Amino acid sequence: MVASAFRKQGKPVVFVPLGGGVHAGHRALIRAAKRIPGSVVIASLEEAKPDSLEILREEKVDAVFSYRIEDLWPKGARTIVTIPDHGMEPARELSQAATELLTLLHIVAPSDVVIGEKDYELLVGVQRMVTDLRVPVTVHSVPTVRMPDGLAISLRNAEVAPEAREQALVLSAALTAGAHAAEGGKEAILDTCRQVLDAAGITPEYVELRSLGLEEAPAQGDGRLFVAAEIGGVRLIDNVGVPVGIGFKNVEEN
Repeated sequence: MVASAFRKQGKPVVFVPLGGGVHAGHRALIRAAKRIPGSVVIASLEEAKPDSLEILREEKVDAVFSYRIEDLWPKGARTIVTIPDHGMEPARELSQAATELLTLLHIVAPSDVVIGEKDYELLVGVQRMVTDLRVPVTVHSVPTVRMPDGLAISLRNAEVAPEAREQALVLSAALTAGAHAAEGGKEAILDTCRQVLDAAGITPEYVELRSLGLEEAPAQGDGRLFVAAEIGGVRLIDNVGVPVGIGFKNVEEN
């Protein structure tokens, strides 16, 4: 295996799982992987398409692992990693994604893996999976990449029709407003976020404030604010970090 050969040479082998396509957010993951000193970068693509492969060549990815789901589990996925239900993203989908990633980690055998914070629940679940199952890999996270107008770059957001884009922007605006109300505490954060959504006529599927580990949010300290809503027929999710009970002004002063 390519990864094993490089690891025997003492080089870090950094794995970037990309799913079914490549966009600007994925480019950021690849570039983060390449910043690890001496790294060899391996990306995976489900049923890789020529345009995606061309982007990976542009980004100078060292190797690509292309696969089909049926090749990973010829007899079906008979063993599933369980991600707890946090009351936000469907636990079944998160569990399937974590199981697929664990399978890829065993096939590719990297020393490091890079995951975006756009899928924060999956990121936390994967870190716990790696820790609890003693998978010999280091997990690195990369902040969500956004367009100049604030919209998170993702395959789902790209499906939003042009006429619904302005409404889609409200999700990131609501998160930003909630984060800037952080000094007022948990209720101020949630109320502010919901008010922005309501003013735009958006009924969210959920608005949640949690700790970095997805438990109950602290009265004071680092938290994570999450939102999900259907806009233009597309279910969108987003999240940001918030200094609960502290506020950005006090963070900067300290």
